[in-house]
Amino acid sequence: QVQLVESGGGLVQAGGSLRLSCAASGGIFSRYAMGWFRQAPGKEREFVAAISWSGGSTNYADSVKGRFTISRDNAKNTVYLQMNSLKPEDTAVYYCAAERYGGGSYSSRSYDYWGQGTQVTVSS
Repeated sequence: QVQLVESGGGLVQAGGSLRLSCAASGGIFSRYAMGWFRQAPGKEREFVAAISWSGGSTNYADSVKGRFTISRDNAKNTVYLQMNSLKPEDTAVYYCAAERYGGGSYSSRSYDYWGQGTQVTVSS
């Protein structure tokens, strides 16, 4: 059983930056591809970014390409999401997820474990 704990959310003005972290425990971190998803009020959960187990491959939603960067530190069992040039439409609860032996899927159904989420609010 893998436990995931997100941190780093908060309130930021449009154009600002935040870095989210997701700390994993209870499993062999390097066996998992990791993803970030988000869910805004009244909307479905959507893919944001994903990274392969080695960090050698990344995927991004079109809406965040060029602004967000996903990375991981397998020695620290942590995945990060650096968010720059934030927009009000980025406001959501952000979740990290672990995909066992995966490559970093766009689909939430591919992920085996989820964190509780961290709120990101971008004011205009």
